[in-house]
Amino acid sequence: MTSRALAMRYARALFDVASKERADLTAVERDLSAFASLVAGHEGLGRVLANPAIPASRKRGVVEQLLARVQVSPILHKLLLMLAERDRLVLLPVLAAAFQQRLREHAQVVQAEVVTAIALPPDRVAALEQSLAQASGRQVQLEARVDPGIIGGAVTRVGSTVYDGSVTRQLEKLKAALIEGAL
Repeated sequence: MTSRALAMRYARALFDVASKERADLTAVERDLSAFASLVAGHEGLGRVLANPAIPASRKRGVVEQLLARVQVSPILHKLLLMLAERDRLVLLPVLAAAFQQRLREHAQVVQAEVVTAIALPPDRVAALEQSLAQASGRQVQLEARVDPGIIGGAVTRVGSTVYDGSVTRQLEKLKAALIEGAL
């Protein structure tokens, strides 16, 4: 099983247990992200927890010491200790992202991104966000980026669906059609 699939299972289990226990899901997500950031932000700590040569019992001790200094929900506390025991702390960044995605799905929120050649004014971004929300039937969190390489138009990603209306893509299509027609 891939680490991503394993992290998704842990995220789903954490979400299900937290929901069943009526825990504050956003607080669990915040604490999990903060703990993952703490580990990622401290180079030595990250190396120790990811090193397969260090016994899981010592990693559990390190995690226990960290948890004594930071306040996390009891559910997350148990999960972090279990990850340490099973020597799976390397999954923390992917687990945090998977839990965040699970929380967004539960809240009917979809991530979207629009890439344009020039910066869009805030009112255009808001209008696009509203249009995407109406089309998808979900709340949309839209991130706008600028990439001059697309020449013009826009590339929009909503969830896993990409709508490519860039000039670069249109030129690629035209080139393919010309080459195919010439043969």
